[in-house]
Amino acid sequence: MSDPTEDARRDLLPQMPARYVAAVERGEPTWDTEALRRDFEVIGFLAPLVHVRRKADGVEGTLEFTHRPRWYFDFQAVES
Repeated sequence: MSDPTEDARRDLLPQMPARYVAAVERGEPTWDTEALRRDFEVIGFLAPLVHVRRKADGVEGTLEFTHRPRWYFDFQAVES
């Protein structure tokens, strides 16, 4: 089965560490795996993104993530 997003997602992978550092420098929230489980329900992974539902209000969205170490950042709500 062909995934039309695969090339774009693969191009993002090397950028994830720098994107994470930039998010931290801007003071944006970040989550480790334990905090992710506390604050979100994971719906699915499609590296380097994860589809989540925020537990506080039920809003669905995506987070970007780095692999090693595993950090999640840049929550973007998905419009219904």
